[in-house]
Amino acid sequence: MARISVRFASVTLKPPKNRPVGPDVPTRPRIDIVEARETDPPGGVKPTHWRLLTSHGVETFDQARWITQLHRRHRVIEQLFRTVKSKGFDIEKVSIETAPSRPLCAMTLVAGVSCMQFVQDRDGEGQRPPQDVFDAEDLPVLQAVSGSLEGKTEKQKNPHPKGSLAFAAWVCARLGGWTGYYGKPGPVVMLRGLYQFRAIQLGYEIAGNV
Repeated sequence: MARISVRFASVTLKPPKNRPVGPDVPTRPRIDIVEARETDPPGGVKPTHWRLLTSHGVETFDQARWITQLHRRHRVIEQLFRTVKSKGFDIEKVSIETAPSRPLCAMTLVAGVSCMQFVQDRDGEGQRPPQDVFDAEDLPVLQAVSGSLEGKTEKQKNPHPKGSLAFAAWVCARLGGWTGYYGKPGPVVMLRGLYQFRAIQLGYEIAGNV
């Protein structure tokens, strides 16, 4: 927990000295700044200090606090980009001239968001349903795979209710290489596990139709 002091003001930006400004650009555009500073950090810890520029109007404390809440989400956005880029789908190698580039990018983004949903609710605090990511017909496969991954000790068992997204996140994390003992699985681990699960799911469906 941290105690943060927040203040805000409106400022104007000077035009660049070495670059001409077009006639449709204001010479001194108005912008709002929000400063958030940790007032009493623990000893030896560098205090949090944000100076945030925004095009949103900030005239009240609630609006300033909302801006700081938006900034707190930047790490989630960075993790999402990391998942869809070189650490995950490697979407950067897709040429924009490729015919299905837009649908492919959209599908990749959806899958990346699914991995972030796993990460956000991996502890079960959000109490989200598995239908946020999976279809209803996927749930029996999730339960079967979970049973195959569990060990004899409580630490090796899936600790989450079967009808929860956290239950599915545990399955994908284990399939992605997480042992269950050290650290917490991130989006790249979840992505690897989701790949594995989809392959298992395909085999499950084929076996059911033979």
